[in-house]
Amino acid sequence: MQGQKLSVLVVGLGQMGRGHALAYHNHPGFDVVGLVNRSKPNLQEELADYPVRTDYAQALAEFSPQVVSIATHTDTHADMAIAAMEAGSHVFVEKPLAANLKDAKRVVAAAKANNRKLIVGYILRYHPSWMRLIAEARNLGGPYVFRMNLNQQSSGSAWDIHRSIMQTTSPIVDCGVHYVDVMCQITDAKPVEVRGMGLNMAKGLPAGMYNYGHFQVLFDDGSLGWYEAGWGPMMSETAYFVKDVISPQGSVSIVVEEGASSASLDAHTRTSRLLIHHAETDAKHAFTRPDDWLDMRDEPDHNALCYREQDFVYRAVTEDLDLTRHMNDAVASLNICLAADESVRTGQAVRL
Repeated sequence: MQGQKLSVLVVGLGQMGRGHALAYHNHPGFDVVGLVNRSKPNLQEELADYPVRTDYAQALAEFSPQVVSIATHTDTHADMAIAAMEAGSHVFVEKPLAANLKDAKRVVAAAKANNRKLIVGYILRYHPSWMRLIAEARNLGGPYVFRMNLNQQSSGSAWDIHRSIMQTTSPIVDCGVHYVDVMCQITDAKPVEVRGMGLNMAKGLPAGMYNYGHFQVLFDDGSLGWYEAGWGPMMSETAYFVKDVISPQGSVSIVVEEGASSASLDAHTRTSRLLIHHAETDAKHAFTRPDDWLDMRDEPDHNALCYREQDFVYRAVTEDLDLTRHMNDAVASLNICLAADESVRTGQAVRL
């Protein structure tokens, strides 16, 4: 099938959806047949000539796409993905895969039953700097301590987006799946327990929802992870981006440029530099090796990452890639973050 054009229907035209639509537009292997959005979208010039529909089911029937790309709110992912696969389409769906574990498993089951490809939007898996971070951390060997966060001081339209997401999904679930996926790729160990805490500091959110949370996850190899996420105009810009992996042999850290803003979409993935610290010491406990700095300033921006991600979608379909591990990993990382959300709401640790 390599070399053929794949027709694609893009559903959801928010920040991520527009990024994916541009990637399909620029990829020689895709033919964008239509766009779907609930309201009239404000589109870039490159996307302005594509037909736009507001009804997903009608668009699915009208265009009969080979691929459906879904970047809508989390609580719509499962039903949209299953409808597409039952109609004969392969599916790319933004993370998180679903709003609950039952729905996530339902989507995976539909992919298997209909022999369709299911790709979940873990964009860091296509980011060369994050791929290098994972490789360097694995070279150190475990057990590991993972320290990761992504707090966003959002205001204006960004705060509107966050408030909309939090009608159904908390920050530690929506963003956390990315970084828990990284933890799981590094350790390969089984998660056994999750402990979470959260606090709502924003007005107008649904009962039980919170705009700040953090959790700890324990793995059966002794590794432990910490993740923190908060959204809103009250969030601090101090230490908003921490990405550390620590082992008995040293550590690997992402170091961002000074002056970077948590409100920047590129800042969520951009690394600037990797710092590799070696723990070896001599008889006087002095370090025997200097730290290594890896310059990552030529890394891809957000749109280029979307292109890499959609290129993987193309290869998954045309090369008939086995996505069993990919789908299982998406369910596993979601399971951990949903357990964290349950722990926040109940005040109890959750055994996995």
